[in-house]
Amino acid sequence: MDREKKVVVFCASSYSIPQKYNDVAREVVRLLCGKGYGVVSGGAVKGTMGVVADEVIKCGGVNIGVIPRFMKQYLYPQLDTLIWTETMSERKELMRKGTCAAVALPGGIGTLDELVETHVLAKLGKYHGKVIAFNVDGFYDPLKALLDHYVDSGMLNPSDRDLLLFPETVEELSAILDSQN
Repeated sequence: MDREKKVVVFCASSYSIPQKYNDVAREVVRLLCGKGYGVVSGGAVKGTMGVVADEVIKCGGVNIGVIPRFMKQYLYPQLDTLIWTETMSERKELMRKGTCAAVALPGGIGTLDELVETHVLAKLGKYHGKVIAFNVDGFYDPLKALLDHYVDSGMLNPSDRDLLLFPETVEELSAILDSQN
């Protein structure tokens, strides 16, 4: 599968999140699969990662998981492609590899790490896909405010800030994905 046909989805590994975030994850996966994208995720059964993988299967999509060996007890059992890594850093790098977009769903500190690193790589010209924080019910509003503060204080160039997109609906996300062609 070529670069134009894979999207990495960063998301929560927690089971203790509001159901609405998992519902949105399913909608996003249906959108991606409907557009013919393979879905790259963390390869685990935990939390929203498992929800994403389940939905890819329901949609008949391509399910690609990247997981460190030390997390093998959480491995999602029905991946089309499994990529083992030794470290979390290697995992993030291989999750992004060959993708045309990185979509961060609401998630915890690991999701934030993946999103911020991808934004930095886009700023440095090392990641060429769209970088997207899916802003369900304003989940990422504090991050938007922080980035705006960085711009206001001269710590971040406005054009670099604009590399991180904040769609609030599946329709807005669809338009962003369509705009890359």
